[in-house]
Amino acid sequence: MKIFFYIRVICLLFFGLVFSVESFSQLRIEIRQGVERPIPIAIVPFSWQSVSNDELFAIHDVIDSDLANSGRFSPLPESNMISRPILPSDVDFDDWRILEVDALVIGRVISSGENQFTIFFQLFDIIRGEQLLAFRLVSDRTSFRAAAHKISDMIYNELTGISGTFNTQVAYISQLSVAENTRYRLIVSDIDGENPQIIADSPEPLMSPSWSPDATKLAYVSFENNRASVYIQNVIEGTRILASDRLGINGAPSFSPDGRHLALALSRDTGNLDIYMLNIAGQVLTRLTRSPSIDTEPTWSPDGQEIYFTSDRSGNPQIYKVDTRLGGNVSRVTFEGAYNARPRVNPSGDQLAVVHRDSNNNYRIALVDIMSGLTQVLSGGHLDESPSFSPNGSQIIFATREDGLGVLSSVSIDGRIRRKIASVVGDVREPVWSPSFLD
Repeated sequence: MKIFFYIRVICLLFFGLVFSVESFSQLRIEIRQGVERPIPIAIVPFSWQSVSNDELFAIHDVIDSDLANSGRFSPLPESNMISRPILPSDVDFDDWRILEVDALVIGRVISSGENQFTIFFQLFDIIRGEQLLAFRLVSDRTSFRAAAHKISDMIYNELTGISGTFNTQVAYISQLSVAENTRYRLIVSDIDGENPQIIADSPEPLMSPSWSPDATKLAYVSFENNRASVYIQNVIEGTRILASDRLGINGAPSFSPDGRHLALALSRDTGNLDIYMLNIAGQVLTRLTRSPSIDTEPTWSPDGQEIYFTSDRSGNPQIYKVDTRLGGNVSRVTFEGAYNARPRVNPSGDQLAVVHRDSNNNYRIALVDIMSGLTQVLSGGHLDESPSFSPNGSQIIFATREDGLGVLSSVSIDGRIRRKIASVVGDVREPVWSPSFLD
């Protein structure tokens, strides 16, 4: 088992300018399973006032898509609408009750200056006949999509009581092979797959992306110099620094909650992987584990006091934790099942998402209660891996394989909502959800 686990670690290790990515790298979302009764909602096309035709943007389409793709809403087709109100005074609640709609969104956009627009929107409870939200946003031409995502977040929060995640991003690795030419790309896109940007592009493998807590940087592993090195890339400015190029394997970077440290899996001292903590600014390295076994895949607790990691010190891969202040104080976390790996901690710090192998040798995403150890399998694939929590902790995005290709999927933590997020061409893997809501 140790040999197999070591091979798995090496395979993971093989698995910088910012510019627009070609359309083939965009992701497409397909709802596989939603809630039993999604909320029926109508999003009326927004009215544009004092705006030229070339400035028009279908804000309502983005909101419609966001809410539909969440699996919790059922938007009314535009062709079924009886009326199209612009102002609150235009709303006839009976029109929408006839259509059995529970909620209504209306809005308008007004030009308020050179390349500046004010977006007004209102949300109504049709059943009670009352206004729930009224909000105004300011945007320029390049930010209409982001503004639409923010509106979706507000609607989602108001109607479900859960913070929305539509205005967040996902980073992932894309591999495209044409003839004998293979390119590896680290890509960042909106969570709906739009606005993809290439962060790193290399003929050599890229892997293990990790967001900084402010969502402005990504740490990742690159083999561009024929060895595993860790880089930190600023996704806003396009600048890059070499964070770790030490002797042996430099792998599995994970930003601390304060953004000042990286947890790393290094083999520098013994040739065997151990967990280290790197002060990024001062390049001060602290060794946290000392084991003849393989310790890898570190991830931080939200308070920064513990690091969870995968180790085969019990004979099979399981999840352990170590105190970042003391080091060496290692304790086992998972006991259910013979294989648990690739831990990720939810934002509240009480659950882990892991790769769990079942009795039929399927590798699936499971949720582990840290206190009780209770394990709940969420995904249904055969080779599911690389789980990552949404910022609100309600969903997990992960990688899997379908028809020989790597695709991304997501599942709600209650297992009720499942989505496939596929690339038009090529393999995609190792998704990481941005850790904070973006402005």
